[in-house]
Amino acid sequence: MVATRYKTAFKLYPYQKLDVQDAAPLRHPVVIVGGGPIGLALALDLGQKGTPALVLDDHDGAGLGSKAICFAKRTLDIANRMGAGQSMVDKGVVWNVGKVFHDDHKVFDFNLQPEAGHRNPAFINLQQPYFEKYFVDAIREAQAAGAPIEIRGQNCVTAVENHGTYSTLTVDTPDGPYQVEADYLIACDGARSPIRDMMGLSFDGRVFEDNFLIADVHMKADFPTERWFWFEPPFKGSGQSALLHKQPDDIWRIDFQLGWDIDREYELDPDRIRARVDAMLASQVGEVPHYELEWTSIYTFQCRRMEKFRHGNVIFAGDSAHQVSPFGARGANSGVQDADNLAWKLDLVLKGLADDALLDSYATEREHGADENILNSSRATDFMTPKTEVSKTFRNAVLELANKHAFARPLVNSGRLSVPCSYLGFDLFADDALEGPSSTQPGMTCPDAPHGDGFILDHLGGSFSVLALGCEAQDVAAFGITAAALNVVAPSEALSARYLGDAPQAVYLIRPDQHIVARWPDFDAVAIAAALKTAIGKT
Repeated sequence: MVATRYKTAFKLYPYQKLDVQDAAPLRHPVVIVGGGPIGLALALDLGQKGTPALVLDDHDGAGLGSKAICFAKRTLDIANRMGAGQSMVDKGVVWNVGKVFHDDHKVFDFNLQPEAGHRNPAFINLQQPYFEKYFVDAIREAQAAGAPIEIRGQNCVTAVENHGTYSTLTVDTPDGPYQVEADYLIACDGARSPIRDMMGLSFDGRVFEDNFLIADVHMKADFPTERWFWFEPPFKGSGQSALLHKQPDDIWRIDFQLGWDIDREYELDPDRIRARVDAMLASQVGEVPHYELEWTSIYTFQCRRMEKFRHGNVIFAGDSAHQVSPFGARGANSGVQDADNLAWKLDLVLKGLADDALLDSYATEREHGADENILNSSRATDFMTPKTEVSKTFRNAVLELANKHAFARPLVNSGRLSVPCSYLGFDLFADDALEGPSSTQPGMTCPDAPHGDGFILDHLGGSFSVLALGCEAQDVAAFGITAAALNVVAPSEALSARYLGDAPQAVYLIRPDQHIVARWPDFDAVAIAAALKTAIGKT
């Protein structure tokens, strides 16, 4: 039998016995273990490209509780490309502004997206179960259109045998075990990854000596839809820091810092949690409004990653490969970028359009992304939770300076919020032949901008593209791949500012994951073909 580890918020893929469970093992091009945000995003992306993907999950839907709630613009742009983004934005609580407090006074506020001309906001708050539901909805639509995606609920992988060129998985179900074979096994099975443990692989890093209480509170309140963070809050029992976020359905997420040496059972007592919440609400509105505790949990900060994300035909993505503290919203957002990076490479390799070695670049690029996130997460945690009086004195001095002087505000670290990962200088990117804006150098992600009746990112991604601004280009075909041309003869003001700068015209080669491969001052089919060769690892 398959053990039930948690309750589900939505039953998305109920168990069904299949004939294959009583037959010899079938070989699948891609088997994804884990039906969370990363596994679902990867399956949808592969399926929309025509590459079969089988998802195995040990439950039948999204787990109860908010878990990941802050989804960044880059994640929304990726979701929009795959048909799930608008549902997320429509349901989510949109926010761009954050405020930082020290004790009972505001230190400063910030706007993460002050410029106009983007389809998506800087962030939305949306409970993880909704993310998973909307991606499953998009998968069902893709399946109806013929996409070769399959999700099997209550299919728990209990053993993995790697044969070098493929893997055999033993899968337990309510009707007993059966076996599945995979050309490529993708482990998206979370921070406690059973696949990682079965393979005897390490997960090294740092565990921070602190605990944080999450309380999802259902209430009507007039707080603005902003991120509020307190250092040394004025309300009783909050510890060294606290965080307040609004979620959909009148749910508010509150985080309290508890310290290291705690009695978890005692701290999770509803009466004790209510005392903390009461103190917080009373300090902000003068009274305690009616509320209900929806979900509570205690977590400990951990910043870890695997030494290598690729082990032959077994590849790790999301929390199974790397883990960071939740402050900064770098966990799920980074994992979605993993899926975005991996899908097009797997697709080309399985279609014979690229060598297997292209998948090594997934590991190289996303290990870099993980290191970047771990560095930012570790710095934020050290600033938020100083361990010595000297560190605390420094932290508080920075907060005092930031209250009066703008130059000190970048030093305040309440969690450096998730941004797109840059691959400047990495192997799959060509030389920069354009004196254009620094934000659109090779290795960067494409910024959004108005175009026609919509936005430029609506037309980029999913496959290679040639973007011509102020001039005309043609499709470029090389190595069995066609990079389709998008000609924008009269770009919008925002599009010109973000892609041209002072240049009168430009041509860009863009990867399926919307990262810029190369750029030139004019169209050159030979140069584009050479850059395409570089981008698929055929140098």
